[in-house]
This record gives sequence, structure tokens and C-alpha cells, in this order.
Amino acid sequence: MIRAIIVGADRVAANGDTANKIGTYQLAITARYHGCQFIVAAPTTSVDLHTKSGADIVIEERDEAEILVQTGFERQGVLEGRLKRVEVQVAPVGTRAWNPSFDVTPAELISAIVTERGIVVKQPGSSEFDMAGHMRGE
Repeated sequence: MIRAIIVGADRVAANGDTANKIGTYQLAITARYHGCQFIVAAPTTSVDLHTKSGADIVIEERDEAEILVQTGFERQGVLEGRLKRVEVQVAPVGTRAWNPSFDVTPAELISAIVTERGIVVKQPGSSEFDMAGHMRGE
């Protein structure tokens, strides 16, 4: 039985919302659904007290071509022993894609945040973390 899911974070906001690679938010939802702990492990260098919440985290957007176009080798060339790379449009012409580099997991879905300074938990009844207190050693 799985008891916890542990992930990293590229950024931790002052309230404990976190930004990490795409799919982290899905793991948090999965943990909640299955009654597992969802723990974020991150160095204090990832804690940004100037960023109040996840809504303030700027998410880099990657080129939509990473989703709409695939690169591979021309099949006939492979069969004949010569490799010719080709790009293939895999979505209908005119299709647009949103391709963020990160997703944001709200503090509400996080059980604890672990840094080299210790473990941060929410106060009873709170849906947010006190990352500023943690950074001050409280």
C-alpha cells in the first residue's frame, strides 16, 4: 500500500503553493483521492517569500511545436539503411496548443514541506503553510 507521494519543487510560495514539472498537480490530486500523504521536498533556495501564492508564480510557456510536431526518421529510409530525419505535423493544421513548463500545486493539497531546515506542517484549521516562519526558524 502506498502511504505517501514525495515530489520536488522548483518554487515554493510564501503560503506553500508549489511550482514543479508538469504532472505534479495530478499526483497531488491522486494522493488526495487515495488518502495518501503528499509531501514536497525542496531546498530553502526554492522558497520565495516575495511570491505570496501560486497565482503569482510566472509559468514559462514552451513552444507549442513540441506538442503539435514530432520528429522521427523516414520509414523507407530506415528500411533502406539511410536515416533521414523528418518533422511530422501530428495535429490538424490550425490547431493551437498551450505548453507550460510547470504546474502549480495549491498548498491545500500538500501534507508537508520538507527542507534542509526541517518539516513544515500547516497549523490546525489552516489550508496554508507559514513558510516565512519556517525560514526564520520558528
